Amino acid sequence: MTAHVEDHGLLRFLTCGSVDDGKSTLIGRLLFDTKTILADTLNAIEKTSQKRGMSAVDLSLLTDGLQAEREQGITIDVAYRYFSTGTRKYIIADAPGHEQYTRNMVTAASTANLAIILIDARKGVLTQTRRHSKLASLVGIPHLVVAINKMDLVDYSQEAYEKIKADYLEFAAKVGIDDIRFIPLSALNGDMIVDRGDSLNWYEGPTLLEILEAVPAAHTEHTEKFRFPVQFVCRPQDSANPDLHDYRGFMGRVESGAIKVGDAVTVLPSGLESTVKAIQLGGTDLAEAVTEQSVTLLLADEIDTSRGDMIVKSSEVPPAVKEISATVCWLSETPLDRARTYLIRHTTRDSKAKLTAIDHRLDVNTLERVPAEKLAMNDIAQVRFKLAQPLFVDAYEDNRATGAFIVIDESNNNTVGAGMIL
Repeated sequence: MTAHVEDHGLLRFLTCGSVDDGKSTLIGRLLFDTKTILADTLNAIEKTSQKRGMSAVDLSLLTDGLQAEREQGITIDVAYRYFSTGTRKYIIADAPGHEQYTRNMVTAASTANLAIILIDARKGVLTQTRRHSKLASLVGIPHLVVAINKMDLVDYSQEAYEKIKADYLEFAAKVGIDDIRFIPLSALNGDMIVDRGDSLNWYEGPTLLEILEAVPAAHTEHTEKFRFPVQFVCRPQDSANPDLHDYRGFMGRVESGAIKVGDAVTVLPSGLESTVKAIQLGGTDLAEAVTEQSVTLLLADEIDTSRGDMIVKSSEVPPAVKEISATVCWLSETPLDRARTYLIRHTTRDSKAKLTAIDHRLDVNTLERVPAEKLAMNDIAQVRFKLAQPLFVDAYEDNRATGAFIVIDESNNNTVGAGMIL
């Protein structure tokens, strides 16, 4: 008889911090110590390390996938790595530290449930640390772990650790960040990452892996409303199969909440009501569909529904809005043009939009709100848009799926901005 293994669900987390704080080394060490690296990968990075004249294996090479990153020893693009322990699967996003890659970091942070903010024990809290912490809190990452790295270079001093912790808490109180865990570690030597090591006996808290194993999975911390944007209407109209002749299924992904057969639902924007007759997943009937499942819903009534519509529970109808106030990160090299019309894509629904106001821009270095007339690449600002079509939105802090949107330039179909609805 096999023992039941607990499944703690998937955890997406982000590593960020200043340049050379050891983000890539930390991830390399996590992968190495959890024995997730294949032998041929290890051989390849051993050879590269020897070529560089290093005495030990350079674990940072595991994440820096671009040739330019390896040559310069910096992270440019977001690198995603996957690993699993016996009880949980992980997706790590290694975000670049440089200010000119703010847009890359925001993209990586938008799906993360935890952020590891690395601080070099010799340098303490830097401008970059504050910027990344603010961005992580801005995009709604609920859990922050402040990892004070390179403790081996300050002789594993508890005094150095406590000073950085006090400095960070003072900054966090000013910007309203509250869910923070602190941990001293050495990514190079592996202390307090998977194994405790022998050098940090004064620290009695959990190791980094123990923190990651215990963090609640996404969508489990508070009850979420059911949101089902329709992606495709399935009409096989197979005359040879009488069961499929009148089949009409609405395919999509459950972005939040759960739905059961028999539940009363409302289709937006029409506002027509029906009940769920069946839920199907790959030809199998389900009694219930939950968050992040891609399923087909069959309704009891014939309702005109198409891509871009949203199915919600009748007791949880979101407001339809034609004006939105949002925090936007501008991703494009072409500045935001007040005179132009843009396309806003929210779940599966598109609407033309015009900018009506820029309330303020966030100075990512001083974290102060400053007046702005335009937005350039990597700028983050609070703006207002007027919409041609109504959208069915939730506030981003309540629902990261239906509270987010992207801004598209209609002339070339490029994604030029990402927004979070206030």
